[in-house]
Amino acid sequence: MNQPQTTQPLLDIRGLHKHYGALEVLKGVDLSLQRGNVVTLIGSSGSGKTTLLRCVNLLEEFQGGQITLEGESIGYSESSGKRVRHPERMIARHRAMTGMAFQQFNLFPHLTALQNVTLGLLKVKKMPKDEAVALAEKWLDRVGLLERRNHFPGQLSGGQQQRVAIARAIAMNPSLMLFDEVTSALDPELVGEVLSVIKGLAEEGMTMLLVTHEMRFAYEVSDKIVFMNQGRIEEQGSAKDVFERPQSPRLAEFLKNIRF
Repeated sequence: MNQPQTTQPLLDIRGLHKHYGALEVLKGVDLSLQRGNVVTLIGSSGSGKTTLLRCVNLLEEFQGGQITLEGESIGYSESSGKRVRHPERMIARHRAMTGMAFQQFNLFPHLTALQNVTLGLLKVKKMPKDEAVALAEKWLDRVGLLERRNHFPGQLSGGQQQRVAIARAIAMNPSLMLFDEVTSALDPELVGEVLSVIKGLAEEGMTMLLVTHEMRFAYEVSDKIVFMNQGRIEEQGSAKDVFERPQSPRLAEFLKNIRF
């Protein structure tokens, strides 16, 4: 968090449009992140937050605009005035530049925590097994689960499973981490342990784009808060400005029952 800013954003989104048939979900979104920034998307359900994340790592196709990550156009390029989808090999490489943790943990139930984390390192990164195991153990230790590395997901609590999922994503060394409501499926008493891990990563300078309903956490960890409403960015700014001095009536309404 609060890293020195460079002139070129790590992530730059311009005029992003996404629709499902006649339903327009994203209506011209512009957003940029500098390396080391933590940016949190807030807003009501259906405002487009998760769809935006999924477009960034190409889990969703988008119909207009441009996403640039590390200076490279993601998903599509312009050729002779036409929009052309990149070859699958290039898309796979671009997708690997981001890590994503979801609401659901998506761990393989037949693999141990260690095996879940090493799988991508072995299959995608083609890393030697001893190196993959060492790196996986490093990140399991970082999220406080090294002693449970040989446990299967069914032997772990929801919070522990989510921490394994985060370790798995970060072990792949992405340029950008995406967090989509990673605590929403957890029992309230388990939320804190996951947020603590994310906060620690933010303090270490990891670049993050988050969607969360945990407003106090967003206030504490974010360099920038982005309020989305009906597929558009309605307001953005520092956490202090957005939470304490909202300019938009819609944002003020959204925040009216939130206490810090």
